Amino acid sequence: MAESADNHIVAEIREQFGKGVARRLRAAGKVPAVIYGHGTEPQHVALPGHEIGLILRKANQVLELKIGGKTELALVKDVQKDPVRQIIEHIDLIVVVKGEKVVVDVPIHVEGESVSGTKYLQDTTTISLEVEATHIPESVVVSVEGLGEGAHVTAADIVLPKGAALVSDPETLIIAVSGAAGAGEEDEAEESAAE
Repeated sequence: MAESADNHIVAEIREQFGKGVARRLRAAGKVPAVIYGHGTEPQHVALPGHEIGLILRKANQVLELKIGGKTELALVKDVQKDPVRQIIEHIDLIVVVKGEKVVVDVPIHVEGESVSGTKYLQDTTTISLEVEATHIPESVVVSVEGLGEGAHVTAADIVLPKGAALVSDPETLIIAVSGAAGAGEEDEAEESAAE
């Protein structure tokens, strides 16, 4: 689940803006961020770089931010990273309220083995779900156990976590199973026998 004891972050309010200020913040081990949503004015804050880096290893994190004595829940909306060094340069956060539903892209995890002599192709790696902001699943599981050649798994076939609603098109192809593993080897054997 997205809500966790390690998602408590103390944020500092920023009064100064611009590239130079952001560079100095990053040099001091902090990450500039903006919090917006629910009709409030955007709030500029600085977050501790190391802690936020550890939290952002998982997708769709909800942070419990302590800002000037008040506590706010915020969903990580966008993370901007340096393309070469992969250092977090800026984070956009959206204010959320307990019980509020949000739409998030959740990773799809594939388990099991398809029938011998077949292989599966994962066509889609994430699925859009509407879930409660404080109960975002880390992933959804799709089983390919025992699926034979020609089998398909669509978004509508996925067992969703309790309280989640599918936002993606139900016809979206997730998994396709083909029987290609041994077919190429048989063709090569026939060609070499003919020679």
